[in-house]
Amino acid sequence: MFGLEALDLARMQFAFTVSFHIIFPAITIGLASYLAVLEGLWLKTGQEVYRDLYHFWSKIFAVNFGMGVVSGLVMAYQFGTNWSAFSDFAGSVTGPLLTYEVLTAFFLEAGFLGVMLFGWNRVGPNLHFFATVMVAIGTIISTFWILASNSWMQTPQGHEIIDGRVVPVDWLAVIFNPSFPYRLLHMATAAFLATAFFVGASAAWHLLRGRDNPAIRKMLSMAMWMALLVAPVQAFIGDLHGLNTLKHQPVKIAAMEGHWDNSSGEATPLILFGWPDMEREETRFKVEVPYLGSLILTHSLDKQVPALKEFSKEDRPNSTVVFWSFRIMVALGLLMILAGVWSLWLRWRGGLFRSRPFLYLCLWMGPSGLIAILAGWFTTEMGRQPWVVYGLMRTADAVSNQSVTQMSLTLVTFVVVYFLLFGAGLGYMMRLVRKGPVTDEGKEQGIGGPGQHRTPARPLSATEEGMDDDDTAVTEGRN
Repeated sequence: MFGLEALDLARMQFAFTVSFHIIFPAITIGLASYLAVLEGLWLKTGQEVYRDLYHFWSKIFAVNFGMGVVSGLVMAYQFGTNWSAFSDFAGSVTGPLLTYEVLTAFFLEAGFLGVMLFGWNRVGPNLHFFATVMVAIGTIISTFWILASNSWMQTPQGHEIIDGRVVPVDWLAVIFNPSFPYRLLHMATAAFLATAFFVGASAAWHLLRGRDNPAIRKMLSMAMWMALLVAPVQAFIGDLHGLNTLKHQPVKIAAMEGHWDNSSGEATPLILFGWPDMEREETRFKVEVPYLGSLILTHSLDKQVPALKEFSKEDRPNSTVVFWSFRIMVALGLLMILAGVWSLWLRWRGGLFRSRPFLYLCLWMGPSGLIAILAGWFTTEMGRQPWVVYGLMRTADAVSNQSVTQMSLTLVTFVVVYFLLFGAGLGYMMRLVRKGPVTDEGKEQGIGGPGQHRTPARPLSATEEGMDDDDTAVTEGRN
């Protein structure tokens, strides 16, 4: 297929499925915590705007959660079908870690999800809030185990290799490997930011169309507070993560910076833009700032950053891809900080909900968090190449013995099915967003979810429409 080998197609297939999948857990992590905050504020203040937003976003959460579960199952099967040599080599580490994720996080989420989505009028307010908090905690625990597994592949430790297989000897060292704390914080914070800008874009869309009510304003306000407070923190975490990567994966940093040569003996410049050419071993058309690379990456004005030519060609990642994916992530992060600062200035001027240029920025920044997450994952995963377990197993040695024909057919099938299935799901989710929260007294739709009059069989039924409920009954059920 287009001159590609089975290895290339297997990598493309996994990259495609994981890129689709990561969108849904990211929003699930952020929305679950957002829902817990909304319900907590409603219980504390009694302001109906928080209740209205809870019911609105819980529907979108249900759709997103369902698509995340389905897309995640496919990836688990691929470890056996496409990467059986990797599973045989490292399965004694990755297998238990993923099992812990199911036993702790997924079971916790599944156990309380039904109460959260369908128990609004069936259980007391404190128990319902507890269920929402448990679902939110479950998403964080899930992130913990997934990042522990992936971080071990980046910076493996706590193991021995016996008879050609990894054998864990220290589980604490396996889990809390050198890159794990930074990557866990970086991913969790990215999920919160992605959700904040998704919520903010939803509010901006309604405000630009003249739909101005307390619920819409509260959505935008909360989203921009999150951007203002968390985006700078994410930049700080990213800096710490970069220092950690420089220590443990220096070739990845060299590829991210498009830095080839240290023969001059001078401090490393920061290349703002350019085109790393893997064949010519240089970054063409570069625009650089002297000394700034050393200052950012080593916090020194004289230390040099490792250069790509210091590593053999077969150990170098594709700098062209990693260089640009990293810059996309950083550029979007800077825009998030700008949006947060601009929102603070508009609050002070009293124009947060009326500034159309700002609202358009929020609207266009809606997918920015998800794009930044994808760019970040491309950077970290392609920057690890040619290793699937860094320093221990090469990607070429991890693939199953599949033919080009088999990999081509399955890749095409995945592309077609994913775009049809998840395209429809995303379209439905956007339809819910466009409807917005309903706040008119006596006209709210979906209060309490479908569980009011029957026991639902599936989480997605929480989004079914045409189920109007009496606000009085809801209020009485909460008091």
